[in-house]
Amino acid sequence: MNQNQLKQQVALAALEVIRDQLYKDTIIGIGTGSTANFFIDALAELKFDFDGAVASSEASAERLRAHDIPVYDLNSVGQIPFYIDGADEVNARLQMIKGGGAALTREKLVAACSDQFICIADESKRVSVLGDFPLPIEVLPMARSYVGRELVKLGADPQWREGVKTDNGNLIIDCYNFMLDDPLALEQRINQITGVVCNGIFAQRPADLLLLGTAQGVETIHSR
Repeated sequence: MNQNQLKQQVALAALEVIRDQLYKDTIIGIGTGSTANFFIDALAELKFDFDGAVASSEASAERLRAHDIPVYDLNSVGQIPFYIDGADEVNARLQMIKGGGAALTREKLVAACSDQFICIADESKRVSVLGDFPLPIEVLPMARSYVGRELVKLGADPQWREGVKTDNGNLIIDCYNFMLDDPLALEQRINQITGVVCNGIFAQRPADLLLLGTAQGVETIHSR
């Protein structure tokens, strides 16, 4: 089974998790990336069973609208029952690195507003220690050099993701060779650097449920 088949597998599994909990006024949080795209495409078959969605990126919003699923601004909906999104890495505590698609700030915001965060990922994303995947950090444009110097002090090898702007108009710095032995402490520490908008460590708000696509089927893992 190839990676796309595993992603489709977990997307369908997530649909089954929420199917019986959808109501006419339900608004769903939707993430960003290839696995989230599989979920959006699967969700289209249920589009008459719920109200609409909040998207964590303009790309996801466009894909939802292409399926005639209404997209709402987060400010107008408040709390959300579900947020479904992928991960770049996820550990046993369901802490994650996210932001490979440069949507980390909006992803973290929608996750914070959700009652249940359902992470959908293929088995290649499961790790014992976060950090093999470069940690993305969204920064204000004028703060790029300063934040880079501060990240070096923390032991990271920061590299500007050239040519990329977030939906918020900011830049992305990717931190290489930066293993996250204490994700929660590091998430808080990086956010204290002046000029950082958000970082891609999801430890303060980890997933509640992980649906992991494997060759043997979907593995269901609940947060500890």
